[in-house]
Amino acid sequence: MARIGKFTTTSGKTMETPALFPVVNPKINTVPPRELYDTFGFKCLITNSYIIKKTPELAEKAKQVGLHELLDFPGIIMTDSGTFQSHMYGEVELTNEEIIEFQKSIGTDIGTVLDIFTEPYWTKEKTAESIELTLERTKQACDMKGDMMINGVAQGSVYPDLRESCALRMASLDIDVHPIGGVVPLMEQYRYSELVDIIMSSKKGLNPSRPVHLFGAGHPMLLAFAALMGCDFFDSASYAKFARDDRMMFVDGTFRLQDMESLDCDCPACRGRTVSDLRRMNNKDRTKVLAQHNLYQIVRELNLVKRYIREGRLWELAEIRCRAHPALLDGLRRLREHQALLERYDPISRDGAMFYTGPETRTRPVFKRYLDRIGDRYVPTTDKAVIFPETSRKPYSRGYAEEFAKARKAGYTPIVASSFGPVPAELDELYPLAQSLFPEIPDTETEETAERLTYQFLSFKGFKQVISPEQIPEDGIEEVDCDLIRAKAVSRYQFGIEATEALFRGEIQLVTSKKTGKIRNVISDGEHVLSMRAGDGLYTLRMEGAKRIVAATPAPFMRVSVMDDAIPFVSQGKNVFAQFVTDCDPEIRPMEEVIVTDCRDNPIATGRAFLVPFEIRQMKKGMAVKVRSGSQDEE
Repeated sequence: MARIGKFTTTSGKTMETPALFPVVNPKINTVPPRELYDTFGFKCLITNSYIIKKTPELAEKAKQVGLHELLDFPGIIMTDSGTFQSHMYGEVELTNEEIIEFQKSIGTDIGTVLDIFTEPYWTKEKTAESIELTLERTKQACDMKGDMMINGVAQGSVYPDLRESCALRMASLDIDVHPIGGVVPLMEQYRYSELVDIIMSSKKGLNPSRPVHLFGAGHPMLLAFAALMGCDFFDSASYAKFARDDRMMFVDGTFRLQDMESLDCDCPACRGRTVSDLRRMNNKDRTKVLAQHNLYQIVRELNLVKRYIREGRLWELAEIRCRAHPALLDGLRRLREHQALLERYDPISRDGAMFYTGPETRTRPVFKRYLDRIGDRYVPTTDKAVIFPETSRKPYSRGYAEEFAKARKAGYTPIVASSFGPVPAELDELYPLAQSLFPEIPDTETEETAERLTYQFLSFKGFKQVISPEQIPEDGIEEVDCDLIRAKAVSRYQFGIEATEALFRGEIQLVTSKKTGKIRNVISDGEHVLSMRAGDGLYTLRMEGAKRIVAATPAPFMRVSVMDDAIPFVSQGKNVFAQFVTDCDPEIRPMEEVIVTDCRDNPIATGRAFLVPFEIRQMKKGMAVKVRSGSQDEE
């Protein structure tokens, strides 16, 4: 669910997300805001409007020169309202209306409602009542905000149903950023499994066109995991608080200077220094250096998170980071319970290989999707199977070429009992089966799971005879077209059984690569309907194939329907943008082949989905379908 985005304020300031807002106490300049901008590259920060308002000299200056000049910060400034102070110290002495008006008066870019901080120990009844007050105050803020953007904080304590309900109601309001609030106590108590439930239940309701801010989350070891669940904004006061307590932040935890034996850090703040050097500094200088170190750790990790998002490898980074602490590992394991939602956001294929990092890797949605599809869409060619052990050589048909051929001739379907579960030979080239790396020495859990899934599959698909490779008869004489078996099996896996019947009708000609022998194009009754990609073993859909699927299946299957105004552009090969979509198949996944149609269900283009249906329906900007070819291109 992670994404790279561009966030723009009403004043025109922009920044890339995911982004972290360093918390600046306006009365304590541990690291000056200008240094945050110039040296560390932070394009945003968060400060507390309640503290400014309650400090007369700061309040007066802020009103006179504005918040940006007061702090000497040219980037985006978000202000908190005093809600966190109410959590820490009890009720604050101001109204929601007063704090909203004050935030507007000092030039805040993103203001915050005086929401009710829902504590983890509250009853469900008390939490529900407080949500009503938060929503009432948020509506008031929306009416008052003017040019200031506003945070609509999703609350709900530890109750997932209240979190989702609050998020849905917040999404209907005219707010600009979706913070998830009331989670700091959970993070302080390392209750990460509950944090996962809160984030995922909130994400079900929040508007995907708005950034999601995980309030109070800013430790580098948490950033990858939170980004994986779709959080766009973070904030951290810990960089300064920990520094004042002689604590240093790293991706594998927080450590007290007095307990450290050496300093293995090459950040600009630490370079050339030893632990002894830091201990000998006076308190003020040491606090500054440690705060700078903590900020550099955050910046480095956030940049790494962005790189892994772009490369489609964030699952690997999140799994590695979650092994830094048992409580984080609990959170990763809890994510298994949200696999169905995650699968809707997971691309149908990615560039590069999928790396296995441990048993928790099996919680990734790609495993669920594969097992669901072979269960629903795989059609065996025989009722007899040969079960082969997994090999590190992929695709499996490369290492087992002779054995697979022998099994086919004897009337058996070759199936590999892999770490993914059962892999019929005809599917072994598609993503992620051929594009994954597992240790050659498997863990017991993966071995047992693979065996269990394989035999469940054999029973479910009605195989009447199952043998080992050593039992394959030597006198097999059956002639089979392995390429045609593969071509149809991949199509069923990707498009379903009904669409495959339409694509593979009449006389079928398969065009194969002279160099590799792999399938490249599918010609049906003289029409080029499909092309197989070498990278992921899946098909790209041609216009002739799209027309067949539309004729054979009811809308909205595989369709993205667009307004009439967009038809001339899309038919020429221009991309489809979300604001022009009128309807789409709710089962579309990112990077999946789709058919762009007009409102009368006429196919006008083919391409790959770039957003999920939930996003397409609510995004006001952004590419929904990356069009490959329009109807005019192929005429």
